[in-house]
Amino acid sequence: MTIRLLLLLGLIGMLAACSSDQVKEEQQVAVEDLSSSSPNSGTGNEAGGAQTYGTEDSSSSSFSELDDPASQLSIRIIYFEYDSSDVKSEYRPAVEAHAQYLSRNPTQTLTLEGHADERGSREYNLALGERRAQSVKQQMMLLGAAASQIRVVSYGEERSAVDGHDDYSWQQNRRVEIFY
Repeated sequence: MTIRLLLLLGLIGMLAACSSDQVKEEQQVAVEDLSSSSPNSGTGNEAGGAQTYGTEDSSSSSFSELDDPASQLSIRIIYFEYDSSDVKSEYRPAVEAHAQYLSRNPTQTLTLEGHADERGSREYNLALGERRAQSVKQQMMLLGAAASQIRVVSYGEERSAVDGHDDYSWQQNRRVEIFY
């Protein structure tokens, strides 16, 4: 048993060493590519290089804070408990970030799509999806977004994210999706 464990640990160590060497090689190539381009070349596309952001005037950049995967704005789905329209505390920072973004960008609009799982009547689920989307809208408005910036739509159970008749599927379908 101990021999197998030692062999397994040795194999894991070798794999880890191989992957770190590859990362070092990729980083070295990236550094060489950066050093070979001129420091003020703008986009870096003149010689087929990668697109760079933040090196020139930010007004010409197409990168938006909405595109940053590390930002709370990247959270575009708010999940709900069964038969509830209360926003969970874990999603409040994301709702706040979207509200602040809207207040900083008064011409920007978004759509909140309310959804429900398949349990309940069609009419009930449409109303529940509406309540969920309205709940998110109300919180955004309290945090500085204008009502005119937010459109609310309910699809009820009609546009399920996951097909299935189990707890996992139902949990994934109880949501509000945010679309800019």
